[in-house]
Amino acid sequence: MSTVPSRAITVDRPGEHTLTTGPAPQPGPGEVRVRVAAAGICMSDREVYDGHRDPGYVRYPVVPGHEWSGVVDALGAGVDPALIGRRTVAEGFRSCGSCERCRSGETSLCTAGYDETGFTRPGAFADHVVVPARLLHPLADDADLRAAALLEPAAVVAAAVRAGAPEPGERVAVVGAGTLGLLAVQLLSALSPAELTVIDPRHERAFQALSFGASEARSPEEAGAVRGRYDLVVETAGAPSTAADACLLARRGGRVVLTGMFTPGAVGIDPVHLSLSQLTVRSVFGASSAAWSYAVRAFTAGLLDPAALITHEFPLEEFAEAVKLVGGGDPGTGKVLLRP
Repeated sequence: MSTVPSRAITVDRPGEHTLTTGPAPQPGPGEVRVRVAAAGICMSDREVYDGHRDPGYVRYPVVPGHEWSGVVDALGAGVDPALIGRRTVAEGFRSCGSCERCRSGETSLCTAGYDETGFTRPGAFADHVVVPARLLHPLADDADLRAAALLEPAAVVAAAVRAGAPEPGERVAVVGAGTLGLLAVQLLSALSPAELTVIDPRHERAFQALSFGASEARSPEEAGAVRGRYDLVVETAGAPSTAADACLLARRGGRVVLTGMFTPGAVGIDPVHLSLSQLTVRSVFGASSAAWSYAVRAFTAGLLDPAALITHEFPLEEFAEAVKLVGGGDPGTGKVLLRP
């Protein structure tokens, strides 16, 4: 197998990173190497860089990058030769495939221990990334790889949509108009809701949702007038009060799905309201294989347009500038990509 040079961003410890060049990683048995086309930076990556991620969910030094797309350029032993040259994305969780949760299809809840590309294994802030071939989700030959880099957050949203089980004609609300929220609007609008309301304090982001299929945009203050209205509420913001707010938006007997990553100190859900309203509340952590398949199918069918969320693109050499934009509070900053 030929050796080619490959660069990678390594976060050696919180706040410190290096850009190194060396031989490209070689895939082992059952693995493939992917030439990275684009990799998205999300708040989880910013937390890794700043040292704010739970120690159980990161292993320094690490090459971050769990949202990515690329082209298979090398195979390990036992891998289908037809994968060479295929455009692809891949699941991040290195699920074992044999525990009870995996065998039940809940691969994001694997009990073998947390293991994820970009956090405990080298990720895609690099020219190449190596992953198990079983985790690939090959794309169409003409797939837009720039847009496909957002299929990881789209898979998380797909997990939320599957958990919420929306039906045509229902009233639906999305709390948060970040990347997850705007992707949720796209998936939910394809299911013909009677109403699709987006709630976000950033007027520019909330109103951007209107172009993606939302029927209404409200600020959190304006949302007080529609409490108890919605059949389904999908929370995507992870802000201190949004879990409790989402439950107040749901009608009696309604469903709430929480996808935001909350930090300690978040406002709790009122158990009295939960009980009296007979709400169904689900949470989502990552995405199962089924949710990934859902997102890839929606992307291939043209129901998802992730490219519209991208606002900034940087080469690997400008990683420090790129990561500062994420979580910086500028409403004009959408999805930030690295383009190796």
